[in-house]
Amino acid sequence: MKKALIGMMLMLATGWSAGAQEVRIGDGGAAGETVNTAAKFEETSGANVKWMNAGEAGGIALATPESATAEAPAEPATPRPTPKFVFGSRDDYRWQLGVGVEFFRFRSNVINASLVGLNTTVTYYTNSWFGLEGNLVTGFAPEIYSQEHVKYFGGGGGIRIGSRRARWEPWGHALFGGGHLQPQTEGASRNALMIQAGAGVDYRIHARLSLRAEGDWVYTSFFHVNQNNFQVVAGAVLHF
Repeated sequence: MKKALIGMMLMLATGWSAGAQEVRIGDGGAAGETVNTAAKFEETSGANVKWMNAGEAGGIALATPESATAEAPAEPATPRPTPKFVFGSRDDYRWQLGVGVEFFRFRSNVINASLVGLNTTVTYYTNSWFGLEGNLVTGFAPEIYSQEHVKYFGGGGGIRIGSRRARWEPWGHALFGGGHLQPQTEGASRNALMIQAGAGVDYRIHARLSLRAEGDWVYTSFFHVNQNNFQVVAGAVLHF
């Protein structure tokens, strides 16, 4: 009997504890209304926690779509083109126009004269050291006899070979063409073969400008005789 009474009391206690609820009267609520005993999140201490920003020391912030977009690395800028002119190794301009003052010493069995004039050269480089060249020469000398002045006009084409990788640019060239000499002499033509070979050096002072000095041997065949002459030139070169 005693054991049965104790068992019934345990069953009643278990059922009472399982159905226990807190009863309170709230604002606008009816008496005896049952509510959950757990407090709302905003009323707990967890709602007051200040999460650390990424900029704070030791802080770790979760990436949001907006922050991921803002912090995405920018696309690399388009690289600047390589300079056209760089000492040491350069992709240089292919065309050169050289203009200079020339002193031409002409000696023959008929006329001896020292002429001063202009020397104009146009060169096209096919690569960094080889070029095709054209040349025009004019020269004038004082009166020699019977109010006659010596005048010389020449021109030719050929090749130029030289270094173009430093401020000083040594080079050599060879040209073949013809010359025209005045005054007219009896029994002789005023035109003759001309061959020119020589060397020089350009000093680069700017990407588009150099100073030039050169010396040449000039072969001609006026008056049916061979002449070995020489000329020196000082001038400037434009690069384009």
